[in-house]
Amino acid sequence: MSSPSDLTVPSPADFHVHLRQAPLTSLLVPHVREGGFDLAYVMPNLTPPLTLPSHTVAYLQHLRSLDPRTHFLGTLYLSPALTPRLIEEAAQAGIVGVKSYPRGVTTNSDGGIENYEVYYEVFEEMEKQNMILNLHGEVPSDHANNISVLTAEAAFLSHLRKLHARFPKLRMVLEHATTRAAVECVKSLGETVGCTITPHHLDLVVDDWAGKPVNFCKPVAKHPDDRQALRDIIKAGHPRFFLGSDSAPHPMHSKLPSASTHGASALQHSCAAGIYTSPILLPLCATLLESFGALHRLNGYVSEFGRAFYGFAAEPQSGSVKLRRTRCKIRDSFAPKAQEGLDSAHKDKVEIVPFWAGRHLEWEIVR
Repeated sequence: MSSPSDLTVPSPADFHVHLRQAPLTSLLVPHVREGGFDLAYVMPNLTPPLTLPSHTVAYLQHLRSLDPRTHFLGTLYLSPALTPRLIEEAAQAGIVGVKSYPRGVTTNSDGGIENYEVYYEVFEEMEKQNMILNLHGEVPSDHANNISVLTAEAAFLSHLRKLHARFPKLRMVLEHATTRAAVECVKSLGETVGCTITPHHLDLVVDDWAGKPVNFCKPVAKHPDDRQALRDIIKAGHPRFFLGSDSAPHPMHSKLPSASTHGASALQHSCAAGIYTSPILLPLCATLLESFGALHRLNGYVSEFGRAFYGFAAEPQSGSVKLRRTRCKIRDSFAPKAQEGLDSAHKDKVEIVPFWAGRHLEWEIVR
């Protein structure tokens, strides 16, 4: 069978994206649509995090003012400030989900949780309100129990099973899965448990980020067999596994702290965890899926399965995105314009390097 020269993708939706705060937000928001997407499920781990419905509503209003054409969906940060009454208020305000971050495992997660049982009343109300619980599926490193970044996801899965058993009607999403164990766990659970898989985890293994900070993210990419499990479940077209890009931009001075610090100071600065894919997202997904024989699953992965799980079926008027086969080079970096809140002297300090910078994609969006 010959490979297609063009594709039509119905209303792509990214169910996990980070759009940060000013001045970065004005750069990042247009990249959602530039990357081919008209729906973005936005994470709440800002500084400070979005712990109250009023915080999320205000943030969504700001995003919509920057791009009224994109459908932005909001989330709350699971914290002690959250109560059943606030969950009801959030649902009435159109907030879709609550994001759980284990304490300290990723960007802006210092206020994350340590015990799920204290939130059972919140989860019960979420069940009533048909809200989504989004789970960053790792536990903090614990060397005494042989838990590190390579085993943190596998150690989390018992919590997922326990939560599903206690709240079988609560829709939950295991975010950015990286292991065969996670894939098998989600497959074994009920229809209310979904799972996002990022494009970068369909590409990377541990050798690609060890010593290479630009590819460092949390959860870290794992072993080749784990990557194969992610590819296989996408190729199989399982409807509870879908795209959440976890596109997470960081200025290069955060990804490469030694470039701006020296000596002992440099040694104390860790590399920021995150990979930026928003501006190239749909062509990247097509390129990657084609590389392992799953191009025919592109529509399900980037649009249909996630929309079905979240209950946001594409509207007839929302249209589609066309891709054509061509070889195009990815930009080396993105930076805000001087008039977007930064003078020219500071613009370079927020330079963001995208995934696969300088490499080539096999597809491009027809504008």
